[in-house]
Amino acid sequence: MVLAQLGGSISRALQHMSNATIIDEKVLSECLNEISRALLQADVQFKMVRDMQANIKRIVNLDDLAAGHNKRRIIQQAIFNELCKMLDPGKPSFTPKKGKTSVIMFVGLQGSGKTTTCTKYAYYHQKKGWKPALVCADTFRAGAFDQLKQNATKARIPFYGSYTESDPVKIAVEGVERFKKENCDLIIVDTSGRHKQEAALFEEMRQVSEATKPDLVIFVMDSSIGQAAFDQAQAFKQSVAVGAVIVTKMDGHAKGGGALSAVAATKSPVIFIGTGEHIDEFEVFDVKPFVSRLLGMGDWSGFMDKIHEVVPTDQQPELLQKLSEGSFTLRLMYEQFQNILKMGPIGQVFSMLPGFSAELMPKGHEKESQAKIKRYMTMMDSMTNAELDSTNPKLMNESRIIRIARGSGRPVKDVMDMLEEYKRLAKIWSKMKGLKIPKKGEMSALSRNMNVQHMSKVLPPQLLKQVGGVGGLQSLMKQMGSKDMTGGMFGGDR
Repeated sequence: MVLAQLGGSISRALQHMSNATIIDEKVLSECLNEISRALLQADVQFKMVRDMQANIKRIVNLDDLAAGHNKRRIIQQAIFNELCKMLDPGKPSFTPKKGKTSVIMFVGLQGSGKTTTCTKYAYYHQKKGWKPALVCADTFRAGAFDQLKQNATKARIPFYGSYTESDPVKIAVEGVERFKKENCDLIIVDTSGRHKQEAALFEEMRQVSEATKPDLVIFVMDSSIGQAAFDQAQAFKQSVAVGAVIVTKMDGHAKGGGALSAVAATKSPVIFIGTGEHIDEFEVFDVKPFVSRLLGMGDWSGFMDKIHEVVPTDQQPELLQKLSEGSFTLRLMYEQFQNILKMGPIGQVFSMLPGFSAELMPKGHEKESQAKIKRYMTMMDSMTNAELDSTNPKLMNESRIIRIARGSGRPVKDVMDMLEEYKRLAKIWSKMKGLKIPKKGEMSALSRNMNVQHMSKVLPPQLLKQVGGVGGLQSLMKQMGSKDMTGGMFGGDR
C-alpha cells in the first residue's frame, strides 16, 4: 500500500499509547513525538508537523478531561482530524459530467509520468461508462506519441496525434474538434514537459490552454520531490489555471507524505494518486478514507464500491443474501477469489479492510499472494459440484484430498492449506450472519444497519481494543449517525 512505512509508524505509535495502563502527559508526548518523527521522515514540512503537535495538545487537555471520558478515543480522533487537515486543501476540484463534453489538459515536468497518467485517467473513467479520448500535443519529446499510442491501443481508447506536425497548438485544436464531433465526453490533452521550469514550457502551455479552452487543467507531479512540491505547484498555478493535481510514483518513495501535504498547502486539490506503473494502479484521492487506511482503519465505502464494481448486478442480491445467512461454501470462496483478482492490486483492496496493516503486505508480496489465490482456484477446479457446494468440512476426507491434489498437479500439503484457508474464512463469514449490507449509493445506511454486536465480532480484537471496546464502538457509531463510513473508523468532522 501507498506510504506503508508512514502508516505503520503512526499505527505503532497509537498502539503503544493504547497499551499504556494510564494515559498521562508523558504517554501523550511520546505518542506525538513518534508520529512527528514519522511525518518528518516522510519529508513533511517541519512547521506543519510542529503546528499539528501544538493543535493536538491544545485539543487534548488531559487535566480538563473528566474521569468518564475515553482519553484514547479523544487522542486518536484529534490525530485523525489533524492529519486530515494537513492533507485537505479545503476546496473541491472541477468534476466532469458524464454525457457532457469536457476537455481536460495535463501539464507537468518531463519524467513525472504525465503520458502514463493520461491513459490511467482515461481508463479509470472508461470503466465507469465514460467515452474518453486522448490527444497527444507533446511534440517536444521524441517517442511521446508512440508511447501514448501504445498505451491507448492497449486500453482500447481512441487517440489522436501526428508524426509530422510540429505545432502542438494545431494538433491539440484538431484533436479536440475531431473528438467533439465523435461525441466523446472526456477529451484528454497531453502537453509537452521540460527538464526544468523554463519560460518556453509555460508559454506553450498558455497557448494550448487558450486554443482548447480546457474545463480543467491537471498538474501531474512526481512524489519523490517531497516538500519541494510546494514551489513547483505554485509556479504552475501562476502560469495556467491549475484546477487539480495528480501525484505519481507514490509506491516507490518515502517522501510521498511530504509531497501530498505540500500540494495541499498551495490550496490545490489532489484528485488521484499513481500507485504503480500498471494501468489499474491508480486511486481516487479522498482525504478521510486515505488517512483512515493510513492508520489501518480501513475504508468500508471504497471496499463496497469495489465489490459493486466487479460483482455483476444480477449476482449482488444473491451474494448479499448468502452473506446475511452466514453460509459459506468452497464455490462461494472461488467466486470471491475471482472478484478479488478483478478488483485490481490486492494490497490496495486489502488496505480498505479495518485492521489491515499496510506493512503486512509489502509491495513485493502482492504477486505472491495473487499466485497463491490462483493456486487455490486451480485446486478447486478439480473438485466435484457436491464438494464445492457443501458446508460440511468433514466431507473432505483423505481420499478426496489425494484425488484433488493429483487432479490439480499440486502437493497434498497445498490442498490442506487451501482447506485451512476455507475454514478460516468460513469462521469469519459465519460471524456476519444477519448483517445487512446496503446497496450501492446507500453507504450512509451502513452505520444504521450494522449491529454493534456484529461489528464487534467481525473486527480484529486489537482494533476493537483500540476504539475502546464494544462501548467505544457503540459511541463511535452513534457519533457517525447518518454519515457514511468514508471517514474510516475515526470519521468525525473537523
